[in-house]
Amino acid sequence: MLAGLRWISVMVRPAWLLAALAGLLSSSAALAQGFVFETRQQNPANYRPPGLKILSQRAVPYGEEVVGIYAIRDAEDIPDGKRIKIWRERANDVKVANETIRCDTTAPMRITGRGDQMLMLELNPGGAVGPHNEESHLIWWAACVPEQTGNDPNTLQAIAQELGFSGLLIERQHVLPGRPR
Repeated sequence: MLAGLRWISVMVRPAWLLAALAGLLSSSAALAQGFVFETRQQNPANYRPPGLKILSQRAVPYGEEVVGIYAIRDAEDIPDGKRIKIWRERANDVKVANETIRCDTTAPMRITGRGDQMLMLELNPGGAVGPHNEESHLIWWAACVPEQTGNDPNTLQAIAQELGFSGLLIERQHVLPGRPR
């Protein structure tokens, strides 16, 4: 009698495992569909803040990269300064950075961060712009001269001179330890 029960339990165990495995596989397909649905709903473009000004858009692997600026306000502690937020959007990721911009004609500057470093980028509005400094100039023009937002900085020499910039300033990058405030 005991041997008969043992044989039945041995037969039931594989059947139970197969049923559990089949249930898991069928629910994982439904789960996978749920995840696909969820990621489609999480498109970063759906969450862009009000007042976002798009500075650049370009195709990258797996989607598009968008850089924009919003929440522009005066920096009370910096003469001719602005506090801004930079929106960096990829297909499945958004990063927002707080930055400071100096708009004065003597020392135009972008203060940003990279990891645990603070970058002070001295700019030359009206000067030469290339791939290495284009984003900084787009951000500077959007913060300091909002009506020029999104325009190619290489075409703004005349406007820069009207604003009092010589176009002859030397651009520099200072890397300092610590995060920007």
